[in-house]
Amino acid sequence: MDNIEIEPLFDSPADETAERAADAAARADVAAGQFVRNADVVKWLNSWGKPDELPCPLPPCP
Repeated sequence: MDNIEIEPLFDSPADETAERAADAAARADVAAGQFVRNADVVKWLNSWGKPDELPCPLPPCP
């Protein structure tokens, strides 16, 4: 069998600049109201596989 080294995803070094940019973008989205409430996601997930399954919740259009 080949010796293939697998690098775990979460053990790789973080790109701090990219991480800060992603955090800033996420905060801007939340400030602009572009998010889906947790309660809506839970309601959607709980409907999976049922006859009245709900559509995926989406953030409001800008």
